[in-house]
Amino acid sequence: MKKIIYICVMTVIFSACGEYNKVLKSTDYELKYSYAKKYFNAKQYTKSATLLEELLPILKGTSNAEESLYLLAQSYYGQKDYQTASQYFNTYYTTYPKGEYVELARYYSGYGLYLDSPDPRLDQAQTYKAIEELQLYMEYYPQSERAADAQNIMFDLQEKLALKELMASRLYFNLGTYLANNYLSSIITVQNALKNYPFSKYREDFIYLMLQAKYELALASVSEKLQGRYRDVVDEYYNYKNEYPEGKYAKQAQRFFDYASKRITDGY
Repeated sequence: MKKIIYICVMTVIFSACGEYNKVLKSTDYELKYSYAKKYFNAKQYTKSATLLEELLPILKGTSNAEESLYLLAQSYYGQKDYQTASQYFNTYYTTYPKGEYVELARYYSGYGLYLDSPDPRLDQAQTYKAIEELQLYMEYYPQSERAADAQNIMFDLQEKLALKELMASRLYFNLGTYLANNYLSSIITVQNALKNYPFSKYREDFIYLMLQAKYELALASVSEKLQGRYRDVVDEYYNYKNEYPEGKYAKQAQRFFDYASKRITDGY
């Protein structure tokens, strides 16, 4: 019985493969397009994309041109090739700015790049591109049912960029005075991050790291700069304390403040 079932299954598979190969070799482009849609609807996206790639230049200027371009973009999206899908979605809404699928194309162009956004430790060019595409979507369709999702996705992507800046700031801090005064680089990176992502969930981490870096910078300073830099530590402590009176770094922050205040009082 198992052998019979196996033979039946293999017969169906080979029959399907034979059908696809025949369609590939066919010069009947209407037939090919009908099969491209058939494979797309069956979620056989590799097959539909292969056929649509061939048909796209042939269908240009016909009644099927617009739909074929959108289906090709969705076929790559279905394969999780989000970069290629985004390129075709972009081509679609650029070519057909008033097309039937233009809103969906704009949305999926950004959403696909979001799904493919890399780890924060890697280059974030794709993350910036995803934000750009979603921002454009929201400008064109502020009342869309997808607008709230697009906004939330943008917040998520911005947090990823903020985390990357936090990681960079910590790296500079951990390098200390190795080959250069990396505490200054840490402080500058934090300042830029707070300017670019003022409402980030990492805000407390940034502000504490600023205090920590200024404290270590003071400890590493020459005598002429000590008083000014200890005062910077005190100022930064109050900045942290005002925003996070019960913050998760409160004890460490208090220790930096106490030490810096004593050095100011003692005059060294």
